[in-house]
Amino acid sequence: MIRTPEMDALRDRILDAALPNVIFDGWSRKALTHGAVSAGLTAEDVDIAFPRGVRGAVEHWLRRADEAMVAALGSADLDAMRIRERIAFAVRLRLEQAAPHREAVRRGLAFLALPGNTRVAAESLYRTVDSIWWACGDRSTDFNFYSKRGLLAAVYSSTLLYWLDDASEGHADTWAFLDRRIADVMRIPKITGRWRELSGKLPSPMRFMRAFRRARGAAAG
Repeated sequence: MIRTPEMDALRDRILDAALPNVIFDGWSRKALTHGAVSAGLTAEDVDIAFPRGVRGAVEHWLRRADEAMVAALGSADLDAMRIRERIAFAVRLRLEQAAPHREAVRRGLAFLALPGNTRVAAESLYRTVDSIWWACGDRSTDFNFYSKRGLLAAVYSSTLLYWLDDASEGHADTWAFLDRRIADVMRIPKITGRWRELSGKLPSPMRFMRAFRRARGAAAG
């Protein structure tokens, strides 16, 4: 999907007008068309803005949400926070920004769960967690780059599902749930580090087997 300021402005105009319709019609061509008409546009403008149809509209909506989150994080004092606090703050910010359209988020997840939307779902989730890590200062390029994003994807996904059904005041239960999940994740590097430290002190099975083969060969000679 080609991105230009003009095209993104058209997409945003249609999406903003279509979001109230998504509550009733789901993420559908009908919702987008009604949104376009109510914004003074035409059904043909929907095709111009979203040549990939509803899938492209959902993808643009999620990307726009990520960009809004990153912009807000850029004005926050992240340097005063520990890394776990930054991540929790970013996830909470992402969900709070989506709160006015929580039903559209629910409908979006249902749409992404349909056959044929797996790639968009995976790419959108990756873009969200990658945006969070970059905004929080992560510049890793080794295996940690992937492990961090994989762990955060699990945290974000589970917190998102919890948030959708959370009726507590100010979503207090969701933020407590998020803190517990991040605490669980923070234990993993410690466990992994201890295992690596311990395994470095243990005899290597492969080294033992190579020594055994050399000894057997010398004996045979």
